[in-house]
Amino acid sequence: MLLELLAGSPALFAILVGLLGLIVGSFLNVVIYRLPLMMEREWRSQCAELLSQPEPDADQPAFNLWTPRSRCPHCNHLISAAENIPLLSFILQCGRCAHCQAGISWQYPVVEAISGVLAGLVAWKLGFGWPALAALLFTWTLLAASVIDFKRQLLPDDLTLPLLWLGLAVALWGPFTDLPSSVIGAMAGYLSLWAVYQAFRLLTGKEGMGHGDFKLLAALGAWTGWQSLATIVLLSSLVGAVVGLALILFRGRDRGVPMPFGPFLAAAGWIVLLWGEAIHHAWLRWLSL
Repeated sequence: MLLELLAGSPALFAILVGLLGLIVGSFLNVVIYRLPLMMEREWRSQCAELLSQPEPDADQPAFNLWTPRSRCPHCNHLISAAENIPLLSFILQCGRCAHCQAGISWQYPVVEAISGVLAGLVAWKLGFGWPALAALLFTWTLLAASVIDFKRQLLPDDLTLPLLWLGLAVALWGPFTDLPSSVIGAMAGYLSLWAVYQAFRLLTGKEGMGHGDFKLLAALGAWTGWQSLATIVLLSSLVGAVVGLALILFRGRDRGVPMPFGPFLAAAGWIVLLWGEAIHHAWLRWLSL
């Protein structure tokens, strides 16, 4: 009965998925904060092993996405369930810790809100069914990767590589693209940015982008097919150029400071997954004028 109700009511399905997105957004904040720290621990451990040195974090308690419980970074107060309700807790607590009254970063409600809105849009666009579930996983992974890249200029393999393999697996059933297009898209996505990176390095002696961008575009190619890669790169480049220029003109950003490209790739890939066909038709109409 419930499944029939969700299948027959797109609005209800979108609302419920949007609420689920708020909850997932709370978990994404944990991923955004902890995954880079987990990677740093792993790097230190690998370096110590190569140098035959003692494990640097051997005496530290377990630290992963599940342990320890979330705490206030200022007073170490354990965050209770009542203080961890997406959006609502932030509003009721006026954006402050319930124990020490220190300010809570706006990242937390913003990520939760974006997660909920994007999830609702996916549900509304695709309707009830497993393609919507696949697109939700795609959406939430891109959101976490984008915020990490924005904050740390790092695209973790723990996010981009599973996204790539999941895209290839989803293509077996072809809701977004067929398997041959998916495989070619993954290869072409990686190689295209790798070639640009190598050419830029040869010409300037500098690294124009990180290797994570190659893997992210490969993942987007696996989800949307090779036919969409040009649109993704063009959209992301245009938006990145506009945002970069605006930051230089209005915020005084130093031109020499690198700007992460991953969030723009992710946004373009998400848009193309949901509205790629309409965008392609619009391009064709514009070219035929």
